[in-house]
Amino acid sequence: MTEPLRVACIGMGWWSDVLADAMKRSDKLDIVACFTRSPDKRAAFAKKYGCRPVATYEEVLADPQIEAIVNTTPNDVHLPTTRQAAAAGKHVFLDKPIANNVSQGREITEICAKAGVVLALGYQRRRESHFRWIKRQIEAGVFGKTVNAEANISRDRFGKIDLNSWRYQAAGMPGGVMLQIGIHYTDVLTYLMGPVKAVRGQSSQLVLPGDNPDVASLILEHESGALSTLNASYASASEYYLMNIYGKDATAYYDMHNGLRVLKRGENKPVAVPAADNDTFVEELEEFAAACRGGPKPEVGGEYATTSLAVVRAGILSAREGRRVEVAEILKND
Repeated sequence: MTEPLRVACIGMGWWSDVLADAMKRSDKLDIVACFTRSPDKRAAFAKKYGCRPVATYEEVLADPQIEAIVNTTPNDVHLPTTRQAAAAGKHVFLDKPIANNVSQGREITEICAKAGVVLALGYQRRRESHFRWIKRQIEAGVFGKTVNAEANISRDRFGKIDLNSWRYQAAGMPGGVMLQIGIHYTDVLTYLMGPVKAVRGQSSQLVLPGDNPDVASLILEHESGALSTLNASYASASEYYLMNIYGKDATAYYDMHNGLRVLKRGENKPVAVPAADNDTFVEELEEFAAACRGGPKPEVGGEYATTSLAVVRAGILSAREGRRVEVAEILKND
């Protein structure tokens, strides 16, 4: 049996616990150390997950026992923390987005490639079993030509946000709700409908305090000519997820309350499709561990994650300037 990948977690926020909980559900990864600047936070994390609190990041990187870094630090320090990790020969798992701009995403990707370390990005939504099923049907030709899609990703953050957190500040999360959660579904739309060529976007700040949009909408123009729409909100009364995929020969309907259904051409009523809950976090982390052990490359690496970021950045620029923005423009200039 292959030894578990020995990892250190850096950045002790609520998402670090989500990933650490997933690693505890797996026998493929072992959390051996943790670091964050706050002694209290790292002590609490170390106690909860049975690992060693480390006083400096440099000490983490100097430890030959540690093979990889699971990094949930703020977006704007992904580059320096990854640069240090790669220089120390440590593999890197980064939560999305890869960075706050394309140039940093590209640099992160190049640094890891040159150092020969694995870089994986946390895009767990595409792994949900209902989306995997739709993808298989599209590839099998069941949908015919895909022509349109609509998606919604909404959460209730009213009265729940900490304005001291980088996640809710324009400086730390430029674009607000679209970069923080909307990017999950721009990824799924790309996964199912193909690469995005251009974006039109609008955003508003309607309910939440601070300096960032809490509602945003995108129209995505895919390279195939298909169009899709995405609405993302932190100002809704409840959590909600929707993804409808329309093809010439079949349509898939998914929402969090009614599950997955499919309607084929000539039929009058959609048919429910069983889709078991799967542990997407464990799947992506075990895939990372396997890649670090010489297995296949992670499904989502730095190059794709940089392009994924560019799609959202195109929407942000479109909302600001009121024009259609091609992804290629962002990849060239951001």
